[in-house]
Amino acid sequence: MSEKQYTGKVTVGGPAQVHELEALMISKVAVGPMNNNAYLLRCRYTGEQLLIDAANEAHTLLALVGDDGIQSVVTTHQHGDHWQALAEVVAATGARTYAGREDTGGIPVPTDVPVDDGDVIRVGRVELTARHLVGHTPGSIALVYDDPHGHPHVFTGDCLFPGGVGNTQGDAERFASLIADVESRIFEPLPDETWVYPGHGHDTTLGEERPHLREWHERGW
Repeated sequence: MSEKQYTGKVTVGGPAQVHELEALMISKVAVGPMNNNAYLLRCRYTGEQLLIDAANEAHTLLALVGDDGIQSVVTTHQHGDHWQALAEVVAATGARTYAGREDTGGIPVPTDVPVDDGDVIRVGRVELTARHLVGHTPGSIALVYDDPHGHPHVFTGDCLFPGGVGNTQGDAERFASLIADVESRIFEPLPDETWVYPGHGHDTTLGEERPHLREWHERGW
């Protein structure tokens, strides 16, 4: 599936969509009951695989992983709908677990590698840079793949969606923190062409969302 064919629109119970980049294959699948997105990343040079958010439906995720297994699972944040299948997936694959340092206490599966802002997580020859975004949870992380063959790609968990930042439950301080981090660590360093893969729903680009930042500030969510 070429970039032009990839839409990022998946449904629970439906097939994965595959975004084929020169060095990386990104498979996106939706799982129930809360319509979570999970992403399987495969290095095209080595075949090594990494899963972002073992959200639910372990059977669906393990079928996506296939016989090659996975080396790593990254949990974007501690909310329960993002780790319901984590224990089963880790037990089946022996994968190393990663999560933002401040959220590890809220994830009932031990975190092998606590992640801080700027840390690099590798899948084969591909490097993903973690960005710590505080507000949706204390330890939420996004993963940035700065594709040397094209534009960047960022996996934002529940910190950035089409139409706004993640839920901060009406807490003005948490919202201020989250939007500041999203602006300084995602929007400012990355170009409009950056493809955004959120924890729920459809994909977007930074260029689609950037014109609305002032509106988000004014409405406070």
